[in-house]
Amino acid sequence: MPTVVGVSFRPVTKIYHFDPGAMLDLESGEFVVVETSQGQEIGQVAWSARAMGQERVANDLKPVLRRATPVDLIERDKNRRREPEALEICRERAEAHGLPMKVVSAEYSYDGSRLVVSFTSEGRVDFRDLVRDLARSLNARIEMKQIGVRDQAKVLDGIGKCGRQLCCSSWLREFNPVTIKMAKTQNLPLNPPEISGVCGRLLCCLSYEQDVYVDARKNLPKVGSTVKTPEGEGRVRRVNPLSETLTVKLTDGSMQEFAVTDLEGPPVSARRTGCGCAMKRSAAQAAGDTSSAQIDAGEDPDQAAGEGETRSRRSRRSRSRRRRRSSDQEQDQ
Repeated sequence: MPTVVGVSFRPVTKIYHFDPGAMLDLESGEFVVVETSQGQEIGQVAWSARAMGQERVANDLKPVLRRATPVDLIERDKNRRREPEALEICRERAEAHGLPMKVVSAEYSYDGSRLVVSFTSEGRVDFRDLVRDLARSLNARIEMKQIGVRDQAKVLDGIGKCGRQLCCSSWLREFNPVTIKMAKTQNLPLNPPEISGVCGRLLCCLSYEQDVYVDARKNLPKVGSTVKTPEGEGRVRRVNPLSETLTVKLTDGSMQEFAVTDLEGPPVSARRTGCGCAMKRSAAQAAGDTSSAQIDAGEDPDQAAGEGETRSRRSRRSRSRRRRRSSDQEQDQ
């Protein structure tokens, strides 16, 4: 198994794997110079050297070149102080070129030779003229990087619905998948403004307690199943996994809440209703009942079918006559 160290380049960002080589004594918090696909960069060790499975490590593992010197850190800080000015220039030039984009951030490499400009846009943007203009103005190699609205919120920071700093900008290094099914599992209202963050996407915190709700629901009856309560039999209308209670609609139409421990016997699985298959089955059953009733009454099924066919032909002829009559009236006018 390869030995790797975790290195991050900015606070609260993704941790990348690097080969420490002979520097196995690197400790968390140290600054190192590493080789990346874009050149050399200064990063901070997030966790010390450790063995890791080959399936979790990239094939082209880049090396740690050396520990960062005080001169390297001073040069990095000097270039970072230039970033606000570079950001303003990038925004002015993007507006001057009339490009449909919003410049979010501008980040220099530690030696100032490269500037990464992050932006958001609804579609593809032809920024070739902008890159040439910025390269002449800032005397650096320009790299344009299109990001999403979640990454934009991470860069700009803000306050969430809970009144605290955004998770993505305070401690969440990578975004986890969030689906609307998580909101349904947690009995949250499916109102977009209530379950969306400042970025306009589903709240990241929906995934934090998802496993707890899934495990709790395994021991609870499903919505729609029939249960026996101390007040009689009823159908489950709502499930509260945290308090382990059920809202049950009884046979008399009343809604009452019961604890799971108060139920008598196992629940009966819910019947699937409302789908097209069920409606077709109901219609077929109704037709079968009608035919059976006709047979019981002494009627000939073939005769009943023939009468139905005759009525259908008469209806078609009547509609055809009405269409011809209306077309003749239009011609007369």
